[in-house]
Amino acid sequence: MSKPFERIAVVGTGTLGAQIALLASNAGYRVTIFDQRAGAFAEMINRLHTDLQTKGVDPFIPYDRWEKCKNQVQEFTELEAAIKDAELVIEAVPENLELKREVFRELGQKALPEAILATNSSSIPVSNLEENSGRPERCLNLHFYMVLQGMNIADVMGGTKTLPEVIERGKTWVRSLGCIPLTVNKELLGFCFNRIWRAIKREVLYMWANGFVDFRDVDRAWMKFTGREDRPGPFGLMDNVGLDVIYDIEMVYYRDSKDPKDHPPEALKNKIEKGELGVKTGTGFYTYPNPEYLQDDFLSPSG
Repeated sequence: MSKPFERIAVVGTGTLGAQIALLASNAGYRVTIFDQRAGAFAEMINRLHTDLQTKGVDPFIPYDRWEKCKNQVQEFTELEAAIKDAELVIEAVPENLELKREVFRELGQKALPEAILATNSSSIPVSNLEENSGRPERCLNLHFYMVLQGMNIADVMGGTKTLPEVIERGKTWVRSLGCIPLTVNKELLGFCFNRIWRAIKREVLYMWANGFVDFRDVDRAWMKFTGREDRPGPFGLMDNVGLDVIYDIEMVYYRDSKDPKDHPPEALKNKIEKGELGVKTGTGFYTYPNPEYLQDDFLSPSG
């Protein structure tokens, strides 16, 4: 497949930013990354490697390629140096609207005039960021999921002024990585699959926080229902994403609707305040690196 770009930059190397960079490197792109903290990218890749091996996951990129792909990525702690030659810049900073607006403002000033600017936001439409860039016609949403775990899909959505050819180049790039583009034809908060996933999150968090069910039983049911007994259910998945990230995403929906039913439960906020963020802190709904849902008796009828 022909490449729509040659040079890619990723801004932010958290759980998803690091995966996008590794994915692009694996596909043969020249990849640069920006993170304020030197070594953050390598740390995240190593953490993902340990986590997936513990779970027995056969990753989307074979383990024997990780080191080469990681070493091909150039890391910078200065934004302008990281993005100066990039034809596509993907923002993957925390789910905070004002932070993302500030990042888009800087990208608009420092990236190549012809560069396309994308946000990997899990919920925020790029229309909320595009004007800050000074180039709204070249902005779009490119939201990736947990690719290394086999979720090789990405939402693709334009803003209010995005050129059709920009969207097509975004979709072509997603395909060149070995991923499936999920095209959103009209602006929608939450995009394609993430909106479906969000509906599941809201319901299971409500059930757990109000004492209706044990979160483990929700995950047991999910694992059986999907036939994926080797993969976590909704609560295990939220641990993988990070409970702080989950909370921030839910707040995006709440601020949009102002509906109290959309506000994330206080019980989730309490876990975050205690530092129980999931995989990245070792404790969330489960304890890591050996969560309960990986134990042999988790799905046993005898308990």
